[in-house]
Amino acid sequence: MSQTDNHTAMDTDTLLRRFRAKFGRPSEDTDAERVFHAPGRVNLIGDHTDYTGGLVFPCGIDRGSHLVIRRNATGRFRFASTNFELMGDLHRDEIDRKWGDTWINYPLGVIDQFRRRGIEAEGVDCLFSGDIPNGAGLSSSASIEVVTAVGLNALLDAGLDNLELVRLAQQAEHDFVGMQCGIMDQFAVAMAEADHAILLDCHSLEYRQVPLQLEDHALVVINTNQRRELNESAYNERVAECARALDLLAPHTGISRLGELTPEALDTHKACFAHDAVAFSRARHVATENERVQNAVPALEAGNLIEFGRLMNASHDSLASDYGVSSVPLDTLVSAARATDSVLGARLTGAGFGGCTVNLVAQDALAHFERSVGLRYREATGLTADFYRVSPGAGARVVEID
Repeated sequence: MSQTDNHTAMDTDTLLRRFRAKFGRPSEDTDAERVFHAPGRVNLIGDHTDYTGGLVFPCGIDRGSHLVIRRNATGRFRFASTNFELMGDLHRDEIDRKWGDTWINYPLGVIDQFRRRGIEAEGVDCLFSGDIPNGAGLSSSASIEVVTAVGLNALLDAGLDNLELVRLAQQAEHDFVGMQCGIMDQFAVAMAEADHAILLDCHSLEYRQVPLQLEDHALVVINTNQRRELNESAYNERVAECARALDLLAPHTGISRLGELTPEALDTHKACFAHDAVAFSRARHVATENERVQNAVPALEAGNLIEFGRLMNASHDSLASDYGVSSVPLDTLVSAARATDSVLGARLTGAGFGGCTVNLVAQDALAHFERSVGLRYREATGLTADFYRVSPGAGARVVEID
């Protein structure tokens, strides 16, 4: 199934009507509604390097999350979504703990971070609406977190800058949700610029916006529709393995974070891993992936899309073999894509364990690419892939209400 050209986010007027149907019209005791948007993101290269203080190269996409939010005077925090039936209605004394295993924990975690900073709301009504495929690895959770942070920051006149909001949203994921994620997702969602990707050093947070000039090629995201069961233990296990690798290397190399490691230094000190082959493989991915990002950005800037695509391919192979975060459906999609002449590069994107691939495809062959890859994938797995042609979208922002 292709969802390429006909996706439309719910328009503002419709969102306001849905909001008022759930929460009522504004009254003397409530503020007027405000609307905010945050995109999803796709990482072009540089995965599982952010929490090691390495390099990443993501861009925002033209899909994301809208939030309609309004303060109320009831002392209650109410959450609804146009994407899920579940609705939360919590008293202010209940918002300091997780609410089951639901999407509502993402905005709750952000509210918790504001409270820790002494920034309180008496109560809010929130309606979320998104067109990011749920569980696909395009950062729907970071999109919800960031749009909540941006909305509360404006609603409460908190005066936090974008970087503080990024850190706050990441901390919500750590402390409330329990996922020890790096900062890439929240950073990309908040700071993205249209028609650009971000070269980000996840240690220093130095970054620059790189024009994404793909000439006669396009980015196609393919959803395996293998639900990305990225639970806390699977992801956090990789974080722990990288920490173990650093512990083995630090006394011999002087590095303080794994993101500093070069392939040459790892080769020199391979003996450190005589009894921990898993930690060695994780370190090798981090070292080579950082090098791939370093090489990919100048290749893209020079218009060398063939080299950029080659590095995308090498990134997937490393994520699959050294990092162990691919899956049979992901590998099947990547193989089917690479067997198509119109494709320069194909790789899993995001954390893996299911989810999506990102592909660099010739524009004049997009329809054929979707048909042939979709057919091969369905024959091999019995699953039906969804295809999304994405454009680099702008970061979190206010949506004006007419």
